[in-house]
Amino acid sequence: MESLSLCNARGGLSNSPSLNVGQSHMTIRHLSHCGANTSPTSKLFKHWNAYPPSHTSVGIPRLLKHTVKKGKDKISVSMGDSVAVSHKDKGDLNVFPNGDELAVSVADYVAGLSQAIIAERGAFTVVLSGGTLMDEIRKLTEPPYLDSIDWGRWHVFWVDERVVKIDHPDSNYKLAYDNFLAKVPIVPGHVYAINDSLSPEAAAEDYETGLRQLVKTGVIDVSKDSGLPKFDLMLLGIGPDGHIASLFPGHPLLNEKEKWVTSIIDSPKPPPERITFTLPVINSAANVAVVVTGAGKADPLKRVFDDEQHGELLPVQMLSPKDKKPTWFTDKEAAAKIVN
Repeated sequence: MESLSLCNARGGLSNSPSLNVGQSHMTIRHLSHCGANTSPTSKLFKHWNAYPPSHTSVGIPRLLKHTVKKGKDKISVSMGDSVAVSHKDKGDLNVFPNGDELAVSVADYVAGLSQAIIAERGAFTVVLSGGTLMDEIRKLTEPPYLDSIDWGRWHVFWVDERVVKIDHPDSNYKLAYDNFLAKVPIVPGHVYAINDSLSPEAAAEDYETGLRQLVKTGVIDVSKDSGLPKFDLMLLGIGPDGHIASLFPGHPLLNEKEKWVTSIIDSPKPPPERITFTLPVINSAANVAVVVTGAGKADPLKRVFDDEQHGELLPVQMLSPKDKKPTWFTDKEAAAKIVN
């Protein structure tokens, strides 16, 4: 059985050696954490209020050596801490032993990107999803992130939304407002919710119109190759069936190439009426982070990092950002079929 050294990064991620696992070139590393406002540009968006005051730095990791052994089907790790696996095609898989460590690492990642991108272009466009993501980004609402992030430069969007009133319990906007937006000082006019008075088709068209206007005004960056919007950060989760956003396995919307935002009226997961970003828009993002927790997500996550094909691709397997491979944040239950 082959082995290699890997690094324990106290305070951040570290560079590391590489290892061939099956047909994949993978890099493994051990990680642990250390502890200009733009006015609204489109009246097509509805905004709610919220919020109070705010600015982050990420520490330099201290490296400790450990050993990782390569088994036949999984990577066997001889310590109980966090682990990272880098796949040449799929990106970095960061595995954490508990939810708190995962949440701090996600907060470090988001805060670092926010600081760098705001310094570069003066704004930070963030796309949220629903599900458990609000719990997994909870540390952003606490010091030191609450006080160190330049929240006034953030612009917040949704990768998908249920076509319900925005104060309805099924609303992704309400979920984000109650658990995140109401706790940080983002400018209310920089929060882009759907028009909840419209039909699914009209709401999707309305949201896309707003995005196109924000691209024209420079709030949202644009891909010079494709002309698609290039969001600074897309924060995604996945479903037990491998869906991302409201793009479900085997659904015709997976083949949509022209629209930026489309509607679905037959979602296999209730409620049935939704709007969603299309795959080309998701894959156009500058940075994509996928947060995956719980044993129910172990099978689709394994399929992402498995080089063997098992019939039709899951939506999450179609995640292939043009500029940079995704960064994956998982707990040990979700990654149990990859790392043990």
